[in-house]
Amino acid sequence: MSLLEVRKLHVTYGAGARAVPAVRGVDLSVAAGQKLGVAGESGCGKSTLALALLRLLPASARLTGEILLDGEDVLTMKWGRLRAVRWAGASIVFQGAMHSLNAVHRIGEQIAEPILLHHRTTPAEAKKRVAGLLQQVGLPAARADAYPHELSGGQRQRVMIAMALACDPRLIVADEPTTALDVMIQAQILRLIEQLVAEQDISLLMISHDLAVLAETCDRLAVMYAGRVVEEGPARAVYDAARHPYGQALSAAFPRIGDPLSRRSPRGLAGDPPDPSDLPGGCTFHPRCPVALDACAEDDQVLAGAGHRAACVHAARSQS
Repeated sequence: MSLLEVRKLHVTYGAGARAVPAVRGVDLSVAAGQKLGVAGESGCGKSTLALALLRLLPASARLTGEILLDGEDVLTMKWGRLRAVRWAGASIVFQGAMHSLNAVHRIGEQIAEPILLHHRTTPAEAKKRVAGLLQQVGLPAARADAYPHELSGGQRQRVMIAMALACDPRLIVADEPTTALDVMIQAQILRLIEQLVAEQDISLLMISHDLAVLAETCDRLAVMYAGRVVEEGPARAVYDAARHPYGQALSAAFPRIGDPLSRRSPRGLAGDPPDPSDLPGGCTFHPRCPVALDACAEDDQVLAGAGHRAACVHAARSQS
């Protein structure tokens, strides 16, 4: 059984004529100890998916489908059970550490809070645990007395990772954890996440717009477009030999080391993602697709293939 199983997940904001679909029928699974990356442009539904996994969306969001964490459906959990699952069963690392940390509390107090709540330990034991967590993420234990504004961006992100590890969760959801960091610090944080996940046998669901980062970090990749997964498979296969035109465009947007052509003229993708409140008919990617057929405007596609799947008429034909 997968540690995390997402089945036919739909997330809609608003209701009635103003309903806006943000996630449309997503199916995903993460096995114990596995690292799954979710990629796509801004507005494709990645962050909504991440927040939905622990029911952190606003009241205006309507969720249907199933989110099975260790076999329990998060969407039907009572509030007490959901509160117990957050932090201890699964935790989340948000992309903006400065916005996620409380500016008027020392970081040691903020890391200790979930420990005291879920482990019901003494303040002295929680303080000792905080010191160990800070050292684990490469920060001196003395930084527990610092306020968030006294730390650099990379240090604050390390604090967020320490908080995510505080209650020994089996799954960590990392929502663009390195977006606001410079390249050198980004590499350090990614190595730290990989090391901690491997050492503690934690499952990881990492969200990013950067396909290259996910290909280096994760075992499998899922590419989202307009609220749907349009390609899914082994990380290197999706990055090096994408089968969906959108996956190919994401991969080609990053220069390759040792490839002068891609370095001098990286390819992008014309146009913008569609407005979720006004999605085109048929395949939602067809208005931007360089290889779209007339039928693509009428007929949508489902994920097809074994191991490496894509929701594209050309991928379906190559499999037949």
